[in-house]
Amino acid sequence: MATPTTTRPRMRLNQDVSTLAVDVFLFAMKVSLIFFSLWAVVGTVALQLEGSGLTAVAWRDLIVGGLAQGFMYGLIALGYSMVYGVLGFINFAHGEVFMAGAMAGFFVADALFETGLWESAFIVAFAIVLLSSVLTSTVIAVLVERIAYRPLRGAPRLIPLITSIGVSFFLQYAVRGLFGGGFQTFPQLPVGLRERVSLLGLEIEGIKLLVILTAIVSMVALWFFVERSRTGRAIRAVSEDKEIAGLMGIDVNRTIVMTFAVGGAMAGVGGMLWAMLFRKVFFLTGFLPGIKAFTAAVLGGIGNLAGAMLGGVTLGLVEASGPNMLSGLSWEIPTWLAYAAAALAAAVAYWGLQRLRAGDARKAGSSLGMVVMGVVGIFLGIFVLPGASAEIPGASQLKDMIAFIVLIGVLMVRPVGLLGERLAVEERA
Repeated sequence: MATPTTTRPRMRLNQDVSTLAVDVFLFAMKVSLIFFSLWAVVGTVALQLEGSGLTAVAWRDLIVGGLAQGFMYGLIALGYSMVYGVLGFINFAHGEVFMAGAMAGFFVADALFETGLWESAFIVAFAIVLLSSVLTSTVIAVLVERIAYRPLRGAPRLIPLITSIGVSFFLQYAVRGLFGGGFQTFPQLPVGLRERVSLLGLEIEGIKLLVILTAIVSMVALWFFVERSRTGRAIRAVSEDKEIAGLMGIDVNRTIVMTFAVGGAMAGVGGMLWAMLFRKVFFLTGFLPGIKAFTAAVLGGIGNLAGAMLGGVTLGLVEASGPNMLSGLSWEIPTWLAYAAAALAAAVAYWGLQRLRAGDARKAGSSLGMVVMGVVGIFLGIFVLPGASAEIPGASQLKDMIAFIVLIGVLMVRPVGLLGERLAVEERA
């Protein structure tokens, strides 16, 4: 009895030109991003070894600042991931929930500063401000779910998405109408938070250390809540399959409200920390951090809480160090390294040509991309790269662009994010 054999689909270049063109373009983008990233990293290290880079103290401050900002992105990103995991849409009003927490924290801190409690009993004042920010953000998140999203529960996915953008604008300009469009300046921090403290031999600003520790404690508390509590298990069940969870006796509506409440609480913590660190809040404070937190959630893997945390920290570090890493492009590529890159490109082109000859249509795009980029790499390695360098003016102003380029690069290599997506059954179908 003959055993059945599987045949590979054969290439038909004349019928799949558009598909091949897209595949080659995406492959070229991947190779270009990897090449420039390696150039920037290797160049930065080489410049450091030559003594023309940043000092160790400057790098320490960059990394600590990036961690502090990244943890705040992670706190906001948790809300995006939790809501997407349960309802399957992006709540673009979440940045304004964060902003509301920052505003509430400012007003309470300002009142405590006037009474003198901010200086004389900072721990008590800090707890009061944190509680007020968390409560404000939690209440607003729950109200948004109840008023704006629950009536749209069975609507097509695009409708709640558009609604979330409208809610975002409403909250922004409601705050502007109530408190004005100018910046509100957070009270001066106590002396201990303005000075550097020693931790494991490192001198770190007190406020940044407070931000990092508070964020870590909040994230650990959230993990225990989601993994160990009855409500947390209900949230995980609803995010997996709402219908089955309902049949098992879980109150789906109550669980969704709790999801918004917990996400809002994390945004409130992030808002208060943001206001303390940067000491300026206004009605658009939540816009850019909200977009970046959404980026962090996608970067780590949408619907994945650990991924949201990792994505936020990664994004913060990239923002902090990225502009300085661009200075590595000013390092002149040695001739021997350029020729080595040309030899590697030749090997890639040969490998791609062998794959094309095999005639497997499933690998046609990447194989053709290997040939094209291999030939381009040979030319560049021999005639362009030896002694090449690049100066990027105003690199310090490009941190937002760098962050989004990193997101694009990660998603091109790993579309599900760093730690993978966690989607409901209907999302995976």
